[in-house]
Amino acid sequence: MTTLSVSDAIEWVAAVFVRNECSVECAQSVARALVAAEADGLKGHGLSRIPTYLQMVRSGKIDGQAQPSAVRTRPGILAIDAANGFAYPAIELAVAELPALAAEQGIAAASIRRSNHCGETGLPCEALARKGLVALLFANTPGAMAPWGGREPVFGTNPIAFAAPLQGREPVVVDLALSKVARGPIVAAKQRGQSIPEGWALDADGNATSDPEQALQGSMIPLGDAKGAALAVMVEVLAACLPGANLAFEASSFLDGNGPPPATGQLLLAIDPSAFGHAQFGERIATLAAAVERQPGARLPGTRRLANRSRAARDGIIIAPEIAAAAAGNS
Repeated sequence: MTTLSVSDAIEWVAAVFVRNECSVECAQSVARALVAAEADGLKGHGLSRIPTYLQMVRSGKIDGQAQPSAVRTRPGILAIDAANGFAYPAIELAVAELPALAAEQGIAAASIRRSNHCGETGLPCEALARKGLVALLFANTPGAMAPWGGREPVFGTNPIAFAAPLQGREPVVVDLALSKVARGPIVAAKQRGQSIPEGWALDADGNATSDPEQALQGSMIPLGDAKGAALAVMVEVLAACLPGANLAFEASSFLDGNGPPPATGQLLLAIDPSAFGHAQFGERIATLAAAVERQPGARLPGTRRLANRSRAARDGIIIAPEIAAAAAGNS
């Protein structure tokens, strides 16, 4: 295995995508996102995605030359077309544009259509929180989860993310899928030839399975059972219906080069705390954080990824042999 510094890993990943006919700007955007997820310990959204991303680029399912475009349809609304490219350049465009709109309007939203897998959803929210904003992101993904009581996938794992600024310290970040576990760890287990714990997924016949291949062909179990399935409906409306994207059951897979572009969607919201008629937000959230952290064993969401990030900055990013082989076109 090869170990690279975080910055060298970004350049290595970017070079892989440039060699596969992606634009330099696109390749850099993808590389930043994948390496950041890897560094944060979210390996299912990290370098393990390189083989399937390359399959999609090589088949034309992702346009590696696509440039996102944005239209300001209302004073606080930005409609972004990812143009069947990677999600990351479109999300970076939203993160760049939303702060000015939120400062002007108090609340601003960016919808993204004709998009793709958006990786670690907490990252764009964290970026907005570093600019003093409260942020939420909703994303729909290809069908992977049946409605509660059903067997056929209608919803994706449909992640949601949230971040808020904390004065003098790192933002608080919430990042979770609406299935009991994100699909990325199952993909990674399949790549490693490992089993998964029972309780994560069902096979195509609705039976519990520890086989990642059967899990990917079946249905994920919702987080919180029926409550998670209800939240998945909400995310479909926010991330697909509002942006005009494919619904989960209409979208092709993120996991191979087969079929048309998935054309999924995302919705990113930015809220300016100073717009609410008082100056107490900073004190209020600090008090909330203190109430959590004063309890032994309790922690704010997102703190584990900060420890992982620090470790990666110190020890580097490991390029596993199977990832290096896929990047070289050998698998």
